[in-house]
Amino acid sequence: MAMSKTVELLEINTDGGSRGNPGPAAIGVIAKSEGRVIFTLSEKIGENTNNVAEYTAVLRALEKIAAEGLYTEKIRFVLDSELIVKQITGLYKVKQTHLMVLHQQIIDLIKKLRAIGQIKLISFVNILRDKNKEADRLVNEALDS
Repeated sequence: MAMSKTVELLEINTDGGSRGNPGPAAIGVIAKSEGRVIFTLSEKIGENTNNVAEYTAVLRALEKIAAEGLYTEKIRFVLDSELIVKQITGLYKVKQTHLMVLHQQIIDLIKKLRAIGQIKLISFVNILRDKNKEADRLVNEALDS
């Protein structure tokens, strides 16, 4: 069921977590436009590290945008992981091979979505964990299920 709709600004809060590092891991994503929830994701991703979970949450959100045919002028990704934000925006180098793979998948998908006109501008913002409660709750719901 493709949505194929256009929004001006899509604000996406993502979070990933694992119980133990590595351990059982999950992602939480909540995408909103003008205060309306456009989609949420809450799923287990097997045994993984926190960083893998954080990256996977961003990747899954982008995959969902692609699959649903969502068009947006601006996407603002909001994460409580400063490391991931700085790696995705190129301020920090990605050193671990397994994270390089996820990082490249994200970069490639952003390029593809831009090329086909689904997204124009994209930014990644770091916030404090207590400001990312909704995405965090979705991570914990998945882990507890």
